[in-house]
Amino acid sequence: MASEDKEKEGVEEGNDDMERKTSNNEEGDDGGRAGFRRHPSETSFNATDQDDECDDGSHEMQLGHQCNLKEQLEKDKDDESLRKWKERFLGSVDFETIGETLDPEVKFLQLSIISPGRLDIVLSIPEDGKPKASWFTLKEGCQYNLTFSFKVGNNIVSGLKYTKNVWKTGVKVHNAKEMIGTFSPEPDPYTHVMPEELTPSGLFARGSYTAKTRFVDDDNKCHLEINYTFDIRKEWVAS
Repeated sequence: MASEDKEKEGVEEGNDDMERKTSNNEEGDDGGRAGFRRHPSETSFNATDQDDECDDGSHEMQLGHQCNLKEQLEKDKDDESLRKWKERFLGSVDFETIGETLDPEVKFLQLSIISPGRLDIVLSIPEDGKPKASWFTLKEGCQYNLTFSFKVGNNIVSGLKYTKNVWKTGVKVHNAKEMIGTFSPEPDPYTHVMPEELTPSGLFARGSYTAKTRFVDDDNKCHLEINYTFDIRKEWVAS
């Protein structure tokens, strides 16, 4: 009987060990996947068939049907807390000049590429959205952030989002999507820094790429589309 009791205890302890190992493995897998998403990877430029559209549900402000700024304040004038929140959100808006305008105006002033250890690459934006020749050159295996500044006029722009698609020799190799946010008209420009990216490296990563970048709002209005080419080389091009 003592022998049978010991065998039962051994089986139960073994089962407990298996359950603990399974639980630890599951936690480790989840943590590993989350960590992988947070860090740049060469898979950023692997072939992808994901859709071009972006909708991650992270809108900062639900405005309902489109209306001008004065109507936005009038709708909730009886709700003191909501009215004050909207006034804070709208900041220094001049209602005498833009309060009656329906369509927001978003004007992009400058795009920059920031990479550690070198001067920023500042890019002018052609009016037709089609830079001539190669727009810029990146070093293989480099970390960089795309930064852009823009001004908002006339009305609130809701759910402004960014999409980028990249092709090499006709094959889509990379796409990026980000919800930027909702912005009120302001005299001063906004600045937004995109998440860090990592260029691919190796012989097959070097060469010429074509790309399309778009900035679209919740009303599906495209405020900027840029179609361009760029290069990835072994070293940075001298300024």
